[in-house]
Parts: sequence; C-alpha cells; structure tokens
Amino acid sequence: MRITPSILLATVIAAAASGDVCRADDSVSPSGLLSSSAAARRCCSQSPLLPGEGEGADFIASDMSLGEFEDVWLHDENSSKAVEAVAVQFTSPRSYAAMPSECNSGGYSWHGMPQGLIYRPYLAGAKESRLRGVWNNEANDGNIWDISLGGNVGLLRYGTRGDQRPEGIQIGIEGAGLVRLDRDENQDVDAVDFRFGIPITWGDAVSQWKFAYYHLSSHLGDEFLLKNPGYPRLNYSRDVLVLGHSRYLNPWWRAYGEVGYAVYTDVAEPWETQFGIEMAPPGRTGFRGAPFFAVNGHLREEVDFGGNFVVQAGWGWRRSPATGLFRVGVEHYNGKDDQFSFYNESVQKTGFGIWYDF
Repeated sequence: MRITPSILLATVIAAAASGDVCRADDSVSPSGLLSSSAAARRCCSQSPLLPGEGEGADFIASDMSLGEFEDVWLHDENSSKAVEAVAVQFTSPRSYAAMPSECNSGGYSWHGMPQGLIYRPYLAGAKESRLRGVWNNEANDGNIWDISLGGNVGLLRYGTRGDQRPEGIQIGIEGAGLVRLDRDENQDVDAVDFRFGIPITWGDAVSQWKFAYYHLSSHLGDEFLLKNPGYPRLNYSRDVLVLGHSRYLNPWWRAYGEVGYAVYTDVAEPWETQFGIEMAPPGRTGFRGAPFFAVNGHLREEVDFGGNFVVQAGWGWRRSPATGLFRVGVEHYNGKDDQFSFYNESVQKTGFGIWYDF
C-alpha cells in the first residue's frame, strides 16, 4: 500500500480526534513522557495511526528527531517498507499516570553519573541545593540579595537512562552555600548557611521517595559583626535524617511532603517538616518556555513549629524531561528568617529571582 502525505495527514487528524496519536518529539504535551525514539516506538505501536491492507497492519515510528515540528518515519512491520510522513506535531490526550513505564527509554541497568534526578528539589524550597539569585526587598532591612551556589547530582543509579524522566534507585550528592548580601551596604555579607547532603532516592515518573542525610550550619558575616559588635553569634547546626515522598498528579503538577529528624543539633531542635505543591513544564519547552508556579511551607520545632511560607510564579525552560529547569520569576517569602543565624526573627520579603534546579 502506498501512503501519500494527504492520506497520512487525514489519518493523523482523525486519530488525534480519537485520542490515539503519540507525540513525535519531546516538547511539552499532556503525556509529558514521549521524547526519545525508543519511547515513541513503544507508545506509538499501541496506536492505530494508519489504515493497512486489511485489519491489523502495524505501523510504528522507526526514527524521530527532536523539535517542535519534525519529519516522522513510519515503518510497516509486515512489509518492511518505510515511508516518510509530512512534518506534523502529534498531540496525545493520554493520561500521564497511565503510561509511566511503557514510554520510558530502556530497561533497568547500572549507570554511573546518570542524567537527571529521580527525586527533584522543591521549586519553592528556600534551603534546596541549587543555583539561585533573588533580589529581595525586606520590610525592615531594605534591599537584600539571597544567593545559592550549589548543585544536586546523581552518582550511581540502578534504573533507566536517557532523556525520559529517570526511574529506579539512585544515590547522589548535594550541597550549597546559601548567602545573603546587604545591597544597601556595599554588598556586605550578612550571613551564610552551608549545606551538604547525601540523598538516596527511588521511584518512577509518577511516584518518588527520598531517604537522605544532610548537614547544615550557619555563620554570620564578618562585615555584619563589625557593624553590629553586640549581636549574639549563634552556632546553629543540625545533622538530619529525612524521609520524603512526592507524587505527580499529572505531568505538570506535583505534590510533596517530608519529615526530618536531627540526630545532632546545636541551637536547633530535632524535628522539621516541609510540604508543598508546584506546577512546572514536564518536558522540552523550546525557546518559548512555559509557566511555573510553586508554594512551600517549612515548619521547625525550634520556633514552636512555626516557620515560613513561600510562593513563586514565573516562566521556565527545560531541554528534556530528564534535565534541569531554568526559571525566572517573582517570589514572596513570609515567616521566620531562612538565614538560620537569624532563625527566630520574622521577615517579609518580595523580589525577582532566577533559578536553575538540577
């Protein structure tokens, strides 16, 4: 049977109306999963894209490149003939949760320094290890600059690989210097918190778990102490074991919660909990990007289980479902100070920020 572009285009339109067409690329879609050719082959083989010679002709995607609109090659497994289709963007209304494993790329195996994180950092979490710069205005202190210089990477994974959301079990390493500069006082360092952690994470593209250890200690800046000689210097420190769980409600929306218990503390008390919900692009955004939104609450025992609330909104860019997210947007922070040298002071700050989440 000869497949012409007009026949293919009509078939694709009809199939799209019936909800049986897979994406040919990894740009953002309701499925949020289909980017690599291997994953697309599995998913598209489940969808009757083309009428065959009689019932049951099985056409599958044999090679696909990346981009918003790409040429698609279809392969008739019965006749071993390949035919080039017209450039078209496929859209699938299939539910995200229905196909988390079918559309991932490859089976489970061992991978050193794997791409992507099984358990991603919380977008609005103030103490996450990432790259961040937020230019804030605080109600009492004026203009400040909150900076995070850090990262979060996998070291060893038994699971999947490639450009899809990773699955399996993974051990990683994370750390950051969390700095506050006083923009009204020659960018003087007010304080810095140092964080180092080892997360063990496991799960699939829908549900993820985390068991982790992290150390955090807080230090006042030299310039701050010189200008405030009577200010009490606190040796705030904690070594914490954390259990967390996150779940994707659909490709865009994620809910999470965690509880931490410090096996060693100085000034701090043992218990803390963190929870939130966030929306972010699940796959390749292209140059145009896509919106994000995040809220986070962090409660701590040393302030009688008070804490802070953070809300963020803006625009983000992602290369593939397995890679990090670059964001620009606005943030509002209200509650106890996230610089733990000032842990019992209340702040309210709003600003513009840029973030890169690993």
